[in-house]
Amino acid sequence: MTERDEREARSSPVEPSLAQPERLQRVTVPELDQILGEPFRVLDQGFVRLVDYMGSDASIVQAARVSYGAGTRRINEDRGLIRYLMRHAHTTPFEMCELKLHVRVPMDTWRQWIRHRTANVNEYSTRYSVAIDAAQRTIPSEWRLQSPLNRQGSSGLVEPSSSERLSRQEADLHEESRRVYEERLRVGVAREQARKDLPLSTYTEAYWKIDLHNLFHFLKLRLALGAQLEIRRYAAVIGDEIVARWVPLAWEAFRDYRLEGLVLSAADIAVISKVTAGELQQATSEAEARGMLSWREARVAPNRERSELESKLRRIGLPIPWEHKL
Repeated sequence: MTERDEREARSSPVEPSLAQPERLQRVTVPELDQILGEPFRVLDQGFVRLVDYMGSDASIVQAARVSYGAGTRRINEDRGLIRYLMRHAHTTPFEMCELKLHVRVPMDTWRQWIRHRTANVNEYSTRYSVAIDAAQRTIPSEWRLQSPLNRQGSSGLVEPSSSERLSRQEADLHEESRRVYEERLRVGVAREQARKDLPLSTYTEAYWKIDLHNLFHFLKLRLALGAQLEIRRYAAVIGDEIVARWVPLAWEAFRDYRLEGLVLSAADIAVISKVTAGELQQATSEAEARGMLSWREARVAPNRERSELESKLRRIGLPIPWEHKL
């Protein structure tokens, strides 16, 4: 190469494809680093703790923009983009963030938890190890009644005269089942068989790794008022103590649009538009035409879709046109 060629090479811009890529640093969230490994107590002997994480609000923004320079965007622009992604169900950028938790949870609650098949899980094995010597106990004031409207839910509390007895019986059952289990182990029964009569209230532990998109789906379902109270308590700790620190902008958008927002069907909109116009009779006719409203012996027949619409009307402060006929 001549001296002239060398000067031109030094003065010519470097092609992007040949440029030396800058070294990237691991994304960290100081507020989250402060609670790494810290157990948050749930129920009587359960806990949730953060083991590791990947990504942050900035990672969501980076994935959405593909090319992102640190410091080139203001926080309000990042917030606006994240809210746009949440609002329009652009889910892939949220999958760039992951969370790994260590949890201790009663087995009956864990059965609901593990139904979310979008996580990587490794659970404590009672085939290899002795079962954890802890079972969730119910204090007398927390025995719930079966809901008359929801086959899988609860509503109200058991009378105090019965609840004290129920808690004593529970304690006796836990003690006896543990005694029988340990006796089987002493005489050499295999752990995989000895465990079979342990109560579902026995605690298990697991490592649970999940991306943010699927975590939001888990929290949407398990923070709902219709979810079982025990798993709602775990979901509340995960959301309020961990996710809120980790991705505050995404958490805010999730709460606004998915957790506390309303989803309106075409039928909902048709009825609500009549209600807001003051056309209550027409709204009733619209609900009938949409199959949400039928009559049984001069009364409104039960209908789950209509019940959900009624809840939406109450929430936004609108009257229920057919309420006097219920």
